[in-house]
Amino acid sequence: MGHMWSMFLLFRDKYLTWMDLPVITYIDIVEIIIIAFLFYTILVWIKSTRAWMLFKGLMVILVFFLLAAVFQMNTILWLAEKAVNVGVIAIVVIFQPEMRRALEQLGRKNFFSGLISFDFGKDEVEKISEKTINELIRACFEMSKVKTGALIVIEDTVVLSEYERTGIAVDAVLTNQLLINIFEKNTPLHDGAVIVRGDRIVSATCYLPLSDNMELSKELGTRHRAAVGISEVSDSLTIVVSEENGRVSLAAGGKLVRGLDQEGLRRRLKVLNKYEPDNKRKGILKRRLKNVKKDIHADDE
Repeated sequence: MGHMWSMFLLFRDKYLTWMDLPVITYIDIVEIIIIAFLFYTILVWIKSTRAWMLFKGLMVILVFFLLAAVFQMNTILWLAEKAVNVGVIAIVVIFQPEMRRALEQLGRKNFFSGLISFDFGKDEVEKISEKTINELIRACFEMSKVKTGALIVIEDTVVLSEYERTGIAVDAVLTNQLLINIFEKNTPLHDGAVIVRGDRIVSATCYLPLSDNMELSKELGTRHRAAVGISEVSDSLTIVVSEENGRVSLAAGGKLVRGLDQEGLRRRLKVLNKYEPDNKRKGILKRRLKNVKKDIHADDE
């Protein structure tokens, strides 16, 4: 490596003297690697939390200001300049819960283990299995027959640790018997939501954010509003079994599909039962929400 570097310097001094090239030292290379690693780590952290949606919103605003600069929109640029000072404080306030959790995780984990834990060779993203989908459908419609209320959140790329901590840890393989027992009336775990990660139930009795969408029907109860609420802040799919009429509904992307039968629910859950190569992850949420919205429009027609 040192010999190659010496050859490069000799070539530069002999043939590239006319070019004003910056002097790059070993310290500069190490510094570039450290900055690249930190930048990559921050992007991975943002992508795995609900901060990803907030981050995309900030990117839209920055692109808008960039266009304003290109076309010399002086009034907008003046407003942007005045907003920068309060914008930094606003970002800290908005991302405060995520930043605190990130610092807590940094304190708990071995920093150097992260340097060698890159999964560059991982070609597939593990999703919910076909067996788990069958168990979910069976449990939902058995509870539907006896009008047992249920709220089941299926996690995808956005980690729901914030809401997982509000409940009681379960960490058990998902089966229809376990789900039915959890939501059985007058049992300790029946009140609240269940969070499913992969093929396991990770937590029960979890509290979810309620949607304030005024377009939702007034006849919908707390379970349905919680299902829509969690779908607004994450890319999860949430199944709701109504305690009043036994109807099965599914929330995704802030939309609620009501009155599903077994095949309708299976078709929507199969979106999760796919494997995407790493180089195709970029549009996974966009494609899934697009498919769900198509199903919603089909139901409306």
